[in-house]
Amino acid sequence: MSELLWGIWLFLPAGIANAAPVLVAKIPGLKNWDTPLDMGQTWHGKRLLGPNKTWRGVICGSLLAGIFAVFQHMLWVQDPNNETLFIHFCLGLLLGTGALLGDAIESFFKRKKGVKSGDSWFPYDQTDYIIGGLLFSYPLMQPSGPVMFGILITYFVLHLLTRYIGYLSGINDKPV
Repeated sequence: MSELLWGIWLFLPAGIANAAPVLVAKIPGLKNWDTPLDMGQTWHGKRLLGPNKTWRGVICGSLLAGIFAVFQHMLWVQDPNNETLFIHFCLGLLLGTGALLGDAIESFFKRKKGVKSGDSWFPYDQTDYIIGGLLFSYPLMQPSGPVMFGILITYFVLHLLTRYIGYLSGINDKPV
């Protein structure tokens, strides 16, 4: 498998984490757990992050990314051992947490620029999770520059496609 395809495959848990908050918000047992990351705090009269960035999203998304990374490893390796499964869980956890915190940091700047919660801020909404995932996973995954660029382009396009599919299926309010 080429280095680029390998990087795209390894980065998939970050994409899973990025999509997870919208999906877990619809699960009956988790739906009411909507504590905002910013705990409702404001700065200069504006919410730090907004109501859509929740602890539920970060925790569930990060855990799903870790679990998905273990699943990926089990698919790829014939006889995985506990140590490699743990390392892949940690990689997925870092990718997921980085993706979701990258999104939260972008949300902070989005509020400061006056962009309303839920409104698109192109291209930052499409790249924040990618940059966050790459930065957080760096201790366990150091892709080359061309691979990072390939991951950025691939997941940028995938983000646009999945948002549009989510819009068509009624999961998302807006197409982008």
